[in-house]
Amino acid sequence: MTTKIINARVVDGGEVRQGELCFGERILPPGTPCERVIDAGGRYVSAGFIDIHVHGGGGYDFMDGDEESFIGAAAFHAKHGTTALCPTTLSGEFKETLRVFDTYRRVKAMRRDGADFIGLHLEGPYFALSQKGAQDEKYVHPPVREEYMRVLEAAGGDIVRWSAAPELDAGYEFAAELQRRGILVSAGHTDANCRQMLDAAKNGYSHMTHFYSCMKGVERVNGIRIAGAIEAGYLDDSITVEVIADGMHIPHELLALVYKWKGADKTALITDAMRGAGLPEGSESLLGSRKNGQPVYIERGVAWLPSGQAFAGSVATTDRLVRNMLEAGVPLADAVKMASETPAKLVGCQSKGRLTTGCDADIVIFDENVNVSRVIIGGRTIV
Repeated sequence: MTTKIINARVVDGGEVRQGELCFGERILPPGTPCERVIDAGGRYVSAGFIDIHVHGGGGYDFMDGDEESFIGAAAFHAKHGTTALCPTTLSGEFKETLRVFDTYRRVKAMRRDGADFIGLHLEGPYFALSQKGAQDEKYVHPPVREEYMRVLEAAGGDIVRWSAAPELDAGYEFAAELQRRGILVSAGHTDANCRQMLDAAKNGYSHMTHFYSCMKGVERVNGIRIAGAIEAGYLDDSITVEVIADGMHIPHELLALVYKWKGADKTALITDAMRGAGLPEGSESLLGSRKNGQPVYIERGVAWLPSGQAFAGSVATTDRLVRNMLEAGVPLADAVKMASETPAKLVGCQSKGRLTTGCDADIVIFDENVNVSRVIIGGRTIV
């Protein structure tokens, strides 16, 4: 069925315009005769949000490796405007990761009411122990060629990005292999300083995982200030970044700074959400799989390790990220671009993230406070 959305403020390509939108399974040319009409009532209409770094939500985690968890997490995030996402793994057991691959392929092929899957994101296990964050250290180690080649073979082309600490990548052999396969190589959970990160950027590490989190900023070493990976992210215009814009991982002032210097075209909004997303304050949850996950609790809109001394992960949804960027002073059109067009480009998904003719009809309708009222995926109303 073809549909026309009228009385809309269309947000696309970094601009907001009054108008209408025609679509079937894909976006149709303006003025196309349509079978039904949706009145947006003056609300905003944009391409669906795209989350390229998300572990789960609604009580589910992709590391559980079963169909129910994949379907449940995708359905939960769809309610908040996410129409496509990259299921993300943690550093864990090798067999557990392989099970995630198998389940991903099965569920991706299903017709279901939830966010599309646009490729896997592997977060770990090639991290600096000093920057492991909430990753389980018993699984963290430098890249091993035999291991990552087995992983790449098992994934069968489904991996679109991989996060690793570049200073552990001897000769940048790991990055070179990922680049050869068209996989986005991202620096994360890294102890690299500025010079190391700048060198890594020349050797494939073109993106930075959850910018500011689990990486160095400027520090004193024997009394001398040494710039960190964060400063490299600002210095090198070729580097793209992603931010957990939940208002807890990064304060509004730093969100504004990232936007000022990196801009909407080089900054993606990510939830980095774990299974606790959507659970009430005070809830207990797990980070990682039901079998090997670590206990966490939810307080002040974020997940904490039991010690209460460090975050265990995010419980954000993408509508919340966009809302926080607005509160940080970012124009709506750019905040939406960071949640849709930019992440799509980063993982090479050309059919999503825009409302131009021929793109997938993944659409979200929301009000001035980014309260989502309708979500459309592939031309079908999901929410």
